[in-house]
Amino acid sequence: MSLASKIMKLETSLTDDDFHPETGTILVVNNNGVETIEKWEHKTVNQPSQSAIDGISDSTITAEQNIASLRAERNRKLTETDWVVIKEREEGGSVSNFADWKKYRQELRDITKTYKSLEDVKWPTAPSE
Repeated sequence: MSLASKIMKLETSLTDDDFHPETGTILVVNNNGVETIEKWEHKTVNQPSQSAIDGISDSTITAEQNIASLRAERNRKLTETDWVVIKEREEGGSVSNFADWKKYRQELRDITKTYKSLEDVKWPTAPSE
C-alpha cells in the first residue's frame, strides 16, 4: 500500500490534495520502489513517526478501500431507486408494490452488515416496476 494511504489513515484530516508537489505541503517520493517523505510542511498536521506509519498494515487499508467501494455501489443503487420514494410521497401512495421497494432499499442499506467487499456481495433483487 502506498505511503500516502498510510499517512492519510493516521491523519484523517489529510486528503490526496495535500500530496501534490505543487502545493508544497507533503511530498512523498518513490526511489526504486521505496517510498519516503521528502518534504513535510503542513500548517495543522505534524509529521507522523515512522513507527506509527509502519504500524498501519496494508490489509487494514485494503479492507477500508473495499468497504468504501461497497458503500459507493450501494449508494448508487439506492439513488437509482429514489424515484419510488418520491413518487410514493408526491402521489400519495400510488406505488402498488411500495412495500417490496421499501424492503429492497432496506436490504441495500444493510448490505455492509453482511459483506465487506464488492467481490463477495450478493445484491438483493429489485422489485419489478
